[in-house]
Amino acid sequence: MKIQERTGAGAGRSAAPARPGVGDRLPTAPRERKPALAALAVLLILVGALGATTLVLRAGDRIEVVKVTAQIDAGESVKDSNVTSVMVAADDSIDYVKWDQLATLKSLKAKSTIYEGTVVVGQMFAEGSSLPAGKASVGVALKEGQYPADIKAGDTVAVYNVDTSSSSSDKTGSTGSSSSGGLIVANARVNTKSDSSDATVSTGNLSLTLLVDEADAAAVTRAASAGAVAIVHVPGNGN
Repeated sequence: MKIQERTGAGAGRSAAPARPGVGDRLPTAPRERKPALAALAVLLILVGALGATTLVLRAGDRIEVVKVTAQIDAGESVKDSNVTSVMVAADDSIDYVKWDQLATLKSLKAKSTIYEGTVVVGQMFAEGSSLPAGKASVGVALKEGQYPADIKAGDTVAVYNVDTSSSSSDKTGSTGSSSSGGLIVANARVNTKSDSSDATVSTGNLSLTLLVDEADAAAVTRAASAGAVAIVHVPGNGN
């Protein structure tokens, strides 16, 4: 009887629940899911991908347009030698002149000076000659020694009368001072330049078209017709 009781008591002790081991994880509460945040993240990813795609497509939408490679002065036209073609991003808000419109552009005149490196837009040109208000274009033929050797279109120059035989009353410019053997125009701009091989104004070593004030045009023309014009470089960006 004692042996059975002891055995029964041991059996009771062995049935006690075992303690959890050190490596066993304790139960945790289930994580709360947030479907709204997940949907927002997906939406942001889609928006970013769409934006990147749009940029790539716009970068590929390019057109061939006209770019100036040498200065074009007011009243002058485009030539093959002073323009080239470049690719730019298409933009309906900008009136680019496309390269296939070059032939039409050559028949127009520049409204004002167009500098090297400028991408041409339609508003820069118009039909016929376009001179600034109050200005006149005068042609002069010069002999060697009457002009600087490095003279070029766009330069600012002073115009002198080198004929001292005429009366001063015939050669007084708008400056109010006598131009007999002296100054006619303090600052004129050289619009075009051509050598004697293709001079269109008169015979001579060099032919220039000068942009001067209307009030000075008559004095410059008289001196030019007498072959008595000389010009020198002066500081300035032209008129």
